[in-house]
Amino acid sequence: TDRDSADRLSGPLTAVHDLIDAGAVETRLGEHREEDFLNADLVVANPAVPTPWTNPFLAAAREKGVPITTEIRLLIETLTARGVTRTIGLTGSAGKSTTSAMLHHLLTLPFPQALLGGNIGGSLLERADVAAPNDVVVLELSSAMLHWLSASCGSPWSPSIGVLTNLATNHIDWHSTFAHYARSKAQIRTSQRPERGDLFVTRFHLERPDASQEAARLAGDWWSSPPPTTGDPLPFAPQSLRVSLPGEHNVRNATLALIVAEAACRRWGGAATISQLTDRISGYTGLPHRLQLVVEAGGLRFYNDSKSTTPDATLLAVQSFSDPRRVHLIAGGYDKGSDLSPIRALAPSLGHLYAIGTTGPSLVERDAASSTTLCGTVDNAVRTALQRMRAGDVLLLSPGCASWDQFRNYEERGELFVALVTASAPPRAVAHHL
Repeated sequence: TDRDSADRLSGPLTAVHDLIDAGAVETRLGEHREEDFLNADLVVANPAVPTPWTNPFLAAAREKGVPITTEIRLLIETLTARGVTRTIGLTGSAGKSTTSAMLHHLLTLPFPQALLGGNIGGSLLERADVAAPNDVVVLELSSAMLHWLSASCGSPWSPSIGVLTNLATNHIDWHSTFAHYARSKAQIRTSQRPERGDLFVTRFHLERPDASQEAARLAGDWWSSPPPTTGDPLPFAPQSLRVSLPGEHNVRNATLALIVAEAACRRWGGAATISQLTDRISGYTGLPHRLQLVVEAGGLRFYNDSKSTTPDATLLAVQSFSDPRRVHLIAGGYDKGSDLSPIRALAPSLGHLYAIGTTGPSLVERDAASSTTLCGTVDNAVRTALQRMRAGDVLLLSPGCASWDQFRNYEERGELFVALVTASAPPRAVAHHL
């Protein structure tokens, strides 16, 4: 049941059309009806549904005693039933996808059957029924997922190894307040059992003390008290790591992934040394839509960072390049309630800022016409940028906002950007496919 129309949901519906044709699945599209929730044996809520504790349809089901769950809870219950306890959960406001993928890349050396899922790569429910007790499972966990794994939504759960990259204002449209967002993130360690050997790992308060102190001022410092496992002193020198992805933040991501991988090997008997793990990190080439180098042509470079859905992520992306004056940034999108002033403040130091989406107007200063252009759409932004760029420049799609105002998801936004720049690139372009 979904308020969106069948046309808008054509992609997801294709995946279950055979079940619909066979009469095994009935759809309710363009509306919700309370009786569907009241007459159900089980309601599976999409984690995209904001403030689910206020949703009238979920409230009606809850009042009648209809159980409510989510995909991530179904997965955790399936893994628990199969005796899988080697779980690593990773969350944060920025960097969690890249760090999760880096960690999975490392762990496939000592644990070849390691699985990656959660908020990345599709649902693991398709494979959970064959998971063995000794399998290692890496889960990228969003704040919404962690909310649904908290005590307020049933039996609370935290992973054997919990990991936090960082914490900044995000998803206020879903949580209503930063405090609720931060409390949801805290579930990554709230239900851990140290007596069982559970670990919590972060370097947030060490690598970004100012951001950590500001977050603590607003929501408490659950990530640093009691002291977490930080890996200090580190068994390697971060500055010596060979990381193929641009940016100091990716060195931080790699450092955290290595610390967690080494801890997992120690705890679960993985046969990989820290030297072997540091060598392996150099072979990680990145994920699509995360600072993905798409094309080099005519002295220009084009990067797809559509997964950037927070201002903090956009700032990190821009900082990945040595000279921001050569960076032409496409930013804006769906309004999640985040403070976009840091992106707006970037404009004078950039080659140019091209504002798109619902938040586009808020990124354009009245007196900043020379550094910002309101383009509205990605295709208009690409066309406008190509007219301004010169050899040595970079065109970076790093929106700092969600995509739901114009796209179904960030992947669709990124794929459009890739198609546009690939088609528009000068002859003899070199395309990079990750």
